[in-house]
Amino acid sequence: MDPEFVLDPATLDLHASDELLRRAGSLVPVLVEGVRAWAATSHSTLEAVLSHPAMTRDIRYWDAEARAAAPQGTSLMRLVTDASMLNADGEEHRRLRGPLVKLFSARQVQRMEPWITSIVGDLLEELAALPPDEPIDLRAEYAYPLPLRVIVEMLGIPDSHREPLRALTDQVVQLAQSPPDSSEGRRALFEMVGEIIELRRATPGEDLTSELIALHGQGQLDDAELRDTVQVLLIAGHVTTINLIAHAVRALLGRPAQLELLLSGAVPWSAAVEEALRWESPNAYFPMRYAMEDLEIEGVRLRAGEAVLACFSAAGRDPERYGDNAADFDVTRPSVPHLAFGHGPHFCLGAPLARLQAEVALPALFAAFPELRAAGPADDLPRLTSLLDNGIRGLPVLLGPPASR
Repeated sequence: MDPEFVLDPATLDLHASDELLRRAGSLVPVLVEGVRAWAATSHSTLEAVLSHPAMTRDIRYWDAEARAAAPQGTSLMRLVTDASMLNADGEEHRRLRGPLVKLFSARQVQRMEPWITSIVGDLLEELAALPPDEPIDLRAEYAYPLPLRVIVEMLGIPDSHREPLRALTDQVVQLAQSPPDSSEGRRALFEMVGEIIELRRATPGEDLTSELIALHGQGQLDDAELRDTVQVLLIAGHVTTINLIAHAVRALLGRPAQLELLLSGAVPWSAAVEEALRWESPNAYFPMRYAMEDLEIEGVRLRAGEAVLACFSAAGRDPERYGDNAADFDVTRPSVPHLAFGHGPHFCLGAPLARLQAEVALPALFAAFPELRAAGPADDLPRLTSLLDNGIRGLPVLLGPPASR
């Protein structure tokens, strides 16, 4: 497998790269952070990879020589070596994911709506205190703090640890103009998650961390699984939702006719959320699936042990799935399922929670600030330097006066 494309986060033009990848084929050899892999570029191919019974997230099936040759310390390797449910399959996956399924079910999440609405109200009050005619970063002031507050409270993270934990997460996941992902940052985050676990062990409460500690005490999770599960819930529990809300606001600020359809009630806000997820998948590329045996997908032969990179952003704008206007944001688009939250056994556990937060946050924002407008071209904003997270670094806006009460 000779790579045709090098995916480098430092130079990545995401959607231009995605278009080139789709034109090259449904499964394309790439080099990503020093690792040779196949890139699943089309919707149908990605769906097949995510659901194929002979494709697995279990790193033990990755070709031993390829794994040994992979550069260590990269964001890709950090993810594929995680000991949480992220990289388990079969019985192991069910064991690790099972205790969390009920907690993140659509019914359970819907009960959180009043609480989430209250947090949104607090954030809007804070925005209303800012100068209405001076640019502010809506990503930093609204899209970011909402999902972060939700997940840290769900995990029972003490107030004393929230700000340093946020800074470390930003560094490791590259959410801001911070130092790049480094072994020092990951080590510090690892240690802080360990501190939080010990604090919750000493003073358990009604939170996710305490429930996971109880499972650890019953022998259902080992030390690494406990730590990595808390860390995955923390990071995945807010990063994708930040991207979702920021991209949705960005799209609507640049398309007043689309916004008016939502404000008038002609189109439900849920349609805007689903279209934002399709149009700008919160995850760009995500590692890895491994072929457990020789197999064929979309006419391409994969050998046992070969790795496949999931190209969610490419699949979301696949013209074969969404038509010639797949690159356009259109809240009236006929409802066609997308893959932004994955597919199959690893479908995103937090999908109902992310959707709910966006469906509460978006209408509340535009109702609170009816003159909200972009402070510059909304469709030309600097993106995160990341292969994994499809996000923007900032969203400068002018709030205008808050709605009269």
